[in-house]
Amino acid sequence: MRSLLAAADADPVSVEAQAAAAVAAARRRKDPEILGLSLRLLAVARRMQLDDLGARRLLNEAVRVTRRHELHSVAAGALVTRATVLQELGRVNASARDLDAALAAISRATDIDTDERARFLDRILVSRAVVAQNAGMPAEAEARYRALLAGGVSSEFVGRLVHNNLALALAERGAYDEALEQADAAVAMSADAPGYLGPVLQTRAWIAVRAGRLSEGLLDFERSAQVQTDADMPLGEYYYEYADAMVDLRLLPEARSAAERAVVELVAMGSALMATEAKLRLARISLLMGELEAARDLADAAAGEARRQHRAGWRDKAVVIGVEARLRAGSAGVTELRAARRAAANLERAGHLHSAVEAYLVAGRVALDADRPRDAMPTLYRAYELGRQGQVLVRVRGRLAAALADRARRSSASALVQCRAGLRDLAVHRSSLPTIELRALASGHGAELGEIGLGILLETGSAAQTLAWMERTRAAALSARLPRTIETLAQRPDAREQDVGNAGRSVARTENEGDGRIRTAEWARAVEPVVDPASDRRPIGLTALRGELDGRTLVELGTHEGRLVAVVVGRGRARVVELGAAADVQNELRPLLFALRRLANPRSPEAAEAARAGADLRIARLRSILVAPLGVGADDELVVVPVGLLHAVPWSCLHDGPLTQAPSATVWVRTRRAALARSDQGDTVLVAGPGLEGAREEVDALAGLHPGATVLEPESGTAEAVVAALADADLAHLACHGTPRADNPMFSSLLLADGPVTVQELHGAGVAPHRLVLASCHSGADVAYLGDEVLGFVSAMLAQGTAGVVASIAAVPDVAPVDLMLELHRGLREGLTLARALHAARGRIDHESPEGFVNWCTFSAHGAA
Repeated sequence: MRSLLAAADADPVSVEAQAAAAVAAARRRKDPEILGLSLRLLAVARRMQLDDLGARRLLNEAVRVTRRHELHSVAAGALVTRATVLQELGRVNASARDLDAALAAISRATDIDTDERARFLDRILVSRAVVAQNAGMPAEAEARYRALLAGGVSSEFVGRLVHNNLALALAERGAYDEALEQADAAVAMSADAPGYLGPVLQTRAWIAVRAGRLSEGLLDFERSAQVQTDADMPLGEYYYEYADAMVDLRLLPEARSAAERAVVELVAMGSALMATEAKLRLARISLLMGELEAARDLADAAAGEARRQHRAGWRDKAVVIGVEARLRAGSAGVTELRAARRAAANLERAGHLHSAVEAYLVAGRVALDADRPRDAMPTLYRAYELGRQGQVLVRVRGRLAAALADRARRSSASALVQCRAGLRDLAVHRSSLPTIELRALASGHGAELGEIGLGILLETGSAAQTLAWMERTRAAALSARLPRTIETLAQRPDAREQDVGNAGRSVARTENEGDGRIRTAEWARAVEPVVDPASDRRPIGLTALRGELDGRTLVELGTHEGRLVAVVVGRGRARVVELGAAADVQNELRPLLFALRRLANPRSPEAAEAARAGADLRIARLRSILVAPLGVGADDELVVVPVGLLHAVPWSCLHDGPLTQAPSATVWVRTRRAALARSDQGDTVLVAGPGLEGAREEVDALAGLHPGATVLEPESGTAEAVVAALADADLAHLACHGTPRADNPMFSSLLLADGPVTVQELHGAGVAPHRLVLASCHSGADVAYLGDEVLGFVSAMLAQGTAGVVASIAAVPDVAPVDLMLELHRGLREGLTLARALHAARGRIDHESPEGFVNWCTFSAHGAA
């Protein structure tokens, strides 16, 4: 039995069968001591598998048997273990009673030596610290853990629990460096204890991600999941901690999926304590995703459960989420203000730094919404003061609180200072992230700071200041060129079967689990951005911008409180122009895109005629909203920097002159300087993808315009061959099936000879031809993200160094684009930029046919080459 006890300390699940056999043997022999010990061992194994209800039944019997026979030391062990299980079931008071009873039993035990008594006492002390921690009192728990370490822990089992739990308590108050040291110690002590290695790796992973050490954290999460899966352990707790990490990265769909799995698993296992925590995480994610009713209901349920479990800290966290959900729904009042203020004070006293900052911020918002500025100011400034003590994302929230307070007391200059400081903090955080996707997502943390600053400058600033502010928040994720992270595409997974059918140059696809594995592998690579000394990554100033425009007019768009504005920079004085409501654009854009989809594959001449009439009407209305107020000449060459939903607008058909788009003015200037600096012409590469009748015809026709071009046919154009050919290309043309992924634009793909190649793969491989024409469906339909970011084929290519792209925002009818592409390439042969060559080509093709009209509308130029 002693060897079994020792083995259970390292890996409880591994001794489950032996423990069950020992229980059966003890019943036959009527041996109460062996029965009590083996019941406890079996219960520990069940608890590690999150079967707390089953563990409690076994422990209830163990306690009854050992008490009846006055086996005090065995009873003490069963009571300590039952106390842990009762905590996890939310029975906090019953757990505390069991610990008191265990202490009394140890004092009466005469069959144990001094060392074993010390081990029992340590376990009781650890359990009391855990009670404090689970009750939402991390400061008290931290003090108890430190006292245990100072006195010297009596066993490795106790040591790894203390180090692991102390790490979590330290992380709650933002002491991440020391928290990681404690987590490292727990991992080291668990190297030979597979039953505990997975959970302590999970702890270290969660802390590392919160501390901004993304690569380390994601690798630990992967390792933890593998260890726990190999040990046949349930992953409920893993899922909700992984969900937390995904929230910090603003990967909200992934976070929700993980949190939902956690709730289902933990509820099914009867683990009430952790189920409550998982519900609270799901409530927060629902709030961030704008699902206010779901957030409110989940938060209220979690608050009620935490109250019944006597866990004040978790109750207060749930109350804050419930209040914010009601605030956003327009139903918060004085009652919610009092609840949020009370919760904030409780969380601060308990040492929950991050949660206290958020609670004070929510209380301040409620007070402002209720027109009670005297109540708002102290809570908002308290959030700011506390936020200064936290890690970068906590500091950003604190800066937001101060900016809201300063704006409310009409101190615009102070509010701008806070906005700038918060965005600077966020820029530091963003620069530490290893992929363009994570950088774009991170910008969402600063979206409200950006809008507050823009609103202030629209009221008080000049056009130059407004443009500078827009550039501060625009496409920041594209500002640094990241090194290649994929050395070869030759070992990609086997091509997935795809039905190309008759859908033109588009095929439908949904996200699969392989995407997640690819993303995680990419994120886990610790990389530093490549700094190009020849390129100035800082936002471009107005004077320098005018010089680069060389007669063009730049139109940079922004949104504030649902209204669209534009900064217009041309030959004369820069101007700020009010355009109207974003909702009005949305109301015209949706039916226009629907009409273009119908025209790409019309079912009858009558349907085509009706769709064309609808499209013409919507185009005229969009012109009146977005272009007419700008006061630009009909033939002026425009550089348009869209924002948000305006990335989906077919800009080429809204203006009669040449037009190009860019994610930001700074990115456009970078592409212009790259175009001017280009000395060698390089190769022309023409690629025809499989399954497209028109692709081969298109490429054959273009080969006649480009003698000596590298031509890759549908059979030879593998991903590896295409990437190799594009590496030094001056001009590349890809006529392929395109698959858009609005849910995850980095997994939008082009179909090549050996299967689809994604934006993620092309970006990771460092593909950056000087100029690129994507004759593929939706290849120009980049997706806008919160914080003025954009991701997709075009932005990924521009970020890697491509100076110009032509792509379509919609479906491309097969065969139909051949004429447009031929005219485009003729213009390029004459030395025109992509924007001017596309403008000329659009003027030469027949756009009266449905297919010709679609291509006339939807292809746009991006960049300056």
